[in-house]
Amino acid sequence: MENKNNAKTETIFHKKGHGISYKWTALLTVLLASFMATINSSIILISLPAIFNGIHLDPMQPDAFQYLLWILMGYGLVTATILLSIGRLADIYGRVRLFRLGFFIFMIGSVMLYLTPGTGSTGAIELILFRFVQAVGGALTMANGPAIITDVFPSSERGKALGINTVALMSGQFIGLLLGGILVTYNWRYVFLVNIPFALIGTIWAYWKMEELSFKAKKTSVDILGNVFFIGGLTSLLVGITYGLMPYEHDGIMDAMGWNSPLVHITSAIGIILLLAFPFVERRAENPMFRFEFFKIRAFAFSNLANFMAAIARGGIMFMLILLLQGIWLPLQGYSFEDTPLWAGIYMLPLTIGFIIMGPISGMLSDKYGPRWIATGGMALVAVVFLGLAMLPYNFDYWELGILIFLMGIGNGMFSSPNSSSIMNSVPAEDRGVASGMMSTLMNSAMVLSMGLFFTIVIVGLQGTFPNAIHESFTSFASTQTAPVMQNLAEQISEISPTNALFSAFLGYNPMGTILNVMDSSVVASIPQSVVDTLTSNYWFPETLQQAFMPALRVSFIIGAFLSAIAALLSAMRGQHYVHELQSEIESAMKGQPFVHAVPDDIDK
Repeated sequence: MENKNNAKTETIFHKKGHGISYKWTALLTVLLASFMATINSSIILISLPAIFNGIHLDPMQPDAFQYLLWILMGYGLVTATILLSIGRLADIYGRVRLFRLGFFIFMIGSVMLYLTPGTGSTGAIELILFRFVQAVGGALTMANGPAIITDVFPSSERGKALGINTVALMSGQFIGLLLGGILVTYNWRYVFLVNIPFALIGTIWAYWKMEELSFKAKKTSVDILGNVFFIGGLTSLLVGITYGLMPYEHDGIMDAMGWNSPLVHITSAIGIILLLAFPFVERRAENPMFRFEFFKIRAFAFSNLANFMAAIARGGIMFMLILLLQGIWLPLQGYSFEDTPLWAGIYMLPLTIGFIIMGPISGMLSDKYGPRWIATGGMALVAVVFLGLAMLPYNFDYWELGILIFLMGIGNGMFSSPNSSSIMNSVPAEDRGVASGMMSTLMNSAMVLSMGLFFTIVIVGLQGTFPNAIHESFTSFASTQTAPVMQNLAEQISEISPTNALFSAFLGYNPMGTILNVMDSSVVASIPQSVVDTLTSNYWFPETLQQAFMPALRVSFIIGAFLSAIAALLSAMRGQHYVHELQSEIESAMKGQPFVHAVPDDIDK
């Protein structure tokens, strides 16, 4: 039956005049989009110190942290909110058409970022807004890429093709880190300039080589009310989470986080109410944007739920690992704070290698044996790795971390390709766009929620223990003569916001020099030079920070293990290998009805 189905797919391509090789042309174009998007995300991570310096924004000023969060999380927020609508529109108007448009909009956003005119807070706001434009383009390619691959590859090869796409995603992340480290030594604007050739080539190639082969759904009205409830609800909730991570001042008191802010309470409540009402709105909609009936398909439901839990587990945790390397481990190994962003990316390379090795292998194995146990085994391995990370000391030997994150890459590679293939195989051909949008929306929403969850755990932990760690550290400096001065200094330093401490670690920045510079010069002059040298060295701040950071980090790793174990359980519940076209053929045959495979209306044009 599968061979018969595949022959029909090949016939479609031949009638279009492409030949069977068109599937590789389409895959190459999707790979370019994936490569471009992940280079963009990782190059931002590594280049933020240079970007902040370039726009003359002091990272220690009170409002700087909100700009960091919006530059990092704003892209994900925009993509999460519009992916679902894009997926539905793609099924109606054509996936390739919107995919091409995504390349072009991404290029426009990159040009705007490169030309950012402002400085200071104005420049930061411009960067955030231009990243929003870039995010729209990225969402158009992200929502349609997996669906295009599913359209052009027969079910016996989809896992392999999606696995190859996974390699492009992970390769882009690593290359982005290297490019960012090199380009910022010349000019911070070059980190945005590098995206433009990829987007330009992708735009030209997509318009030249790609044609619409998707099984289009019937043109219907747009679900306006559903869009309002979903986009409004998710945006409001994610804005609440974002501002919940920022410091909040009230009645002369500065809280390390904003969870007591009325703005956070209101936006979060509105978001939750709208999202809870969304399913009831969709059930009444004539043409719903979110196809809840897909969750009646076992493979679709449990694969998406597993993907959601896995994304929560890995999203914020990857950020925490970078903080561990940049803020504590690398300085203690003798690396300057300015160099830690680049070296953190390099030392995370085993994670990328594991993913690249296992992504295509697991895809091919799932094509042959089904995705269930391969994906389940991958998430079980990730859960074990999280427990191993929780047992690491702060001054670990690198081989210990290297082996663990390599295994984490293997586990995520085992899960990602088979799981995506399982989701895309389980729906009708004409609904692959909305299915891809649903998959990407759930994953991107989970990533933002993950950042909120794990940042909250770590910052709450720091808030309770960081001041005590500073006071304990200063007792080793105090003497009879310097005790009053050291006590005063300890009190001022202990007032550092835990958020700013994490912020400085992430940006490759030692805050001690700045703190001493803004203190009263007579107080600083009374501090023994040996103490000043110790405070501004590579060692004092990381040693002090780790006392407060490591317990909270271990809690985060344990939660990551728990979430990964749930993802493994959900993955196991997906059932045996399910392919919608084959299932339809089997059911038709059992009923004694002829099987008719849907063909686009314009197939002979």
